[in-house]
This record gives sequence, C-alpha cells and structure tokens, in this order.
Amino acid sequence: MMSTRSRTVVDELALRHLDAAYNLGRWLLGSEQDAADAVHDAYLRAARACDTYAGGNARAWWLAIVRNCCLARLALRNKDTRNVAIDDDPAAAERWLPHTGAEEIEENLDSSKRTQQIDAQLQKLPVVYREVIVLRELEELSYREIADVLETPIGTVMSRLARGRALLHKALTGDGTTEAPHGL
Repeated sequence: MMSTRSRTVVDELALRHLDAAYNLGRWLLGSEQDAADAVHDAYLRAARACDTYAGGNARAWWLAIVRNCCLARLALRNKDTRNVAIDDDPAAAERWLPHTGAEEIEENLDSSKRTQQIDAQLQKLPVVYREVIVLRELEELSYREIADVLETPIGTVMSRLARGRALLHKALTGDGTTEAPHGL
C-alpha cells in the first residue's frame, strides 16, 4: 500500500505536469477522451510505482509513464484504423498550437488554415516521430529529458526529431527537399 507521503508526491507531480501529460496524450492518441483516460491510467501506475522511483528527473519519469499508457492504448486499436483528428471541430487544432496574435482577418484565416494543415500532417506522422516533435516543440523538453521519457539514447532522439521535422516539412510544402523547417 502507498504511504500518504508517496501519494502527496505523486499528486504534486501529476498536478504540476498535468497540462504536459494531457497534451502529450492528445497528440499521441488524437482524442481528448482517450488522452484523459491515459493520463488517469498513468496516475494510477505512478501511484503504484512511486515507492520504487529511483530519483532523477521526475517530469521525465511522469511523462514516460503517460507515454507508455498512450502506446498501450494505441496498441489496442484496430491496426486498420488511422488516428483521428484532435476533434471534429476543424478549428480545434488552433487550441493546441501556438497562436500568432495576428489581428488582421486575412492573417487570421491564413494562420488558421496553416494550423489545420500542420495538425493534419502531424497526425499522419508515425508515432515515433510525432511524439518527439510534440515533446520538443510543444512541451519544450530538452533532448536529455526526451531521451529519459522515451528511454532511448540522445542520438536516437536527435535523429528521430530531424527525420520527423523533415517528413513534416515535406508534407507541408509538397516538395522533395529534406531540409527541416526552423520551428513549427
């Protein structure tokens, strides 16, 4: 059974990084409800495993648990079913990506269209590339933190990030170049 102190530590960790966990879940699973379920599952796993936590980067430990719960949910899905959009609302992607702050109507329309394109292409990327892009570009984790979350060498993180950016760039521009864009 978990001690009261352990529960408090897990509660504080989960609350402090809840947005990052939920955001990662949404991007990996493509569904708000699935993301909420995965984060809940991750909390339960973290609560059960908190006494065995060996120290280190607590945020990376928590996000690794969330990622594993998301991957478990993805594995249960029918292999023929593709990931769905974040929401049935086409403007939903705008809530998850950075805002430009443009005030002109034309700029807002262009920005909204571009955001929808990025969301659609990001959802089409294989999970191994999508998760690295989400952790780096949206959650702003360092390479070391991403390596800890994915339990993989930093070199693998860097190569997946470069490949994912290149695939995303190619899909967004429609050209054959492999040069990754600077930022999303």
